[in-house]
Amino acid sequence: MRSKKVLGLIVLVVLIFGGIFVLKGIMSGGDKNKEEMLSGQLQIKGSDTIVNLAQILAEHYMKKRPEVAVAVTGGGSGVGIAALINGKIDIANASRAIKDKEIKQAKERDIEPVPFVIGMDGVSFIVNENNPVKELSLEQLGAIYRGEITNWKDVGGKDQKIVLYGRQSNSGTYAFVQEFVLNGDYSQNMMRMNGNAQIVEAVKADEAGIGYVGVGYIKDENGNKIPGLNILSVKKDENSPAYNPLDTEAVKAGNYPIVRPLYEYTNGTPQGIVRDWIEFVLSEEGQKIVESEGFFGVPVNYAVQNEKNLK
Repeated sequence: MRSKKVLGLIVLVVLIFGGIFVLKGIMSGGDKNKEEMLSGQLQIKGSDTIVNLAQILAEHYMKKRPEVAVAVTGGGSGVGIAALINGKIDIANASRAIKDKEIKQAKERDIEPVPFVIGMDGVSFIVNENNPVKELSLEQLGAIYRGEITNWKDVGGKDQKIVLYGRQSNSGTYAFVQEFVLNGDYSQNMMRMNGNAQIVEAVKADEAGIGYVGVGYIKDENGNKIPGLNILSVKKDENSPAYNPLDTEAVKAGNYPIVRPLYEYTNGTPQGIVRDWIEFVLSEEGQKIVESEGFFGVPVNYAVQNEKNLK
């Protein structure tokens, strides 16, 4: 009788440990299957403001997922969204929200754009370091870019004609500034540049120039202002205090008036490597990279919406 109990105990132990080994084997196989699933290519295209950030994120991501090749290209928010609508890419980078007419076009092609906010940008107005003007109101900036104020002396500067630098019409930044700052049409005299970096170099070389760029383009790798530029502080109106986009706390508190979300759009609820990429970008590691590149992390309200869009 006692030997039967011992035998039964041995069988039970074998079953328990065998079960553990089987379970570990299943888990191991599951991880293997996941790794196999997380292989392939990821095509990301769009916003010039986001392109450098996305390339840095891709470098870090591919170290974690060596079986995944991530290709990141710019071209502008409109170009990225059009590529998503046409089924040419996996993710569209955009520095503006998708337009109603673009959503309609997407639905006609059975594409369902789903937004994820990956960070925040303080759109920055820059002038040459020799320009004595340090701050402007939103109304003054709008009047300058509409071509209604054409000389720096009218806003406290030198008697010098203002030279306008801006973006091409396919740029999300072009559309955002037009809607949020101008409330009208750009001056016909504005020189339309292909990207943020071109505007920075143009203003550094032009004492009469003014331009607008994403905040990630006005800081070096240590978070310091790029030499050769003055970053304008901006007032909501003539009676408001002026805040600078280099002041992180002012931006996070909503005091700097020209802040916008940066988006990545997927086709439907992301799956596979697309989902894995989005989760990486929104992770603590991904958000640290976002901030190290000069942008700002995702605030709580957008984080909640991101979670909903992942379900």
